[in-house]
Amino acid sequence: MPEQQPAQQQQYTQTPLRPEERDAVDDIVDQWARERPEMDLAPMALVGRYNRFHAHVEAGLREYFAQHGLDFSEFDVLATLRRSGAPYELNARALLKSAMVTSGAITNRVDKLSGKGLVERHPCATDRRAVMIRLTPAGKELIDGIVMGHVANEARMVDVLTDEERTQLDGILRKLLIAKEGSPS
Repeated sequence: MPEQQPAQQQQYTQTPLRPEERDAVDDIVDQWARERPEMDLAPMALVGRYNRFHAHVEAGLREYFAQHGLDFSEFDVLATLRRSGAPYELNARALLKSAMVTSGAITNRVDKLSGKGLVERHPCATDRRAVMIRLTPAGKELIDGIVMGHVANEARMVDVLTDEERTQLDGILRKLLIAKEGSPS
């Protein structure tokens, strides 16, 4: 039986770009390609671009929520409660599962929102050990008032993409997340 040769590592190659098509990651990758031509730099380019874009997204979200007296974590709790449907309440465990943070982080978020009059805690009617977190009328009004602007803000962040490109990128990101987190069902 002939000995199998190791698979050749695919090298990062890029179609030459015009100066106006290049980004900061291209310069970084070019430098590494010059210094370490044996390395496959495609993952570095992809993750580098993802990280740089993620920083822009975070800044855009932070700015939008600050205009409404919130941070992202507070918005996340309000949105989770709102999308849960009437009566817009969840027990702490369900809220924790949705937010994927520690119980201490949820407690801090709920404390901040409670102090602002946007959520309230009350005992669970079916389990006296459980505490329910519910949107107050002010919390529902706030989240309903800002969620459309939030979606419009996100749309502006990706408006350079065509509908087809958005769909393609969404599918690719979904595939990556399922590989890392599994499917929720």
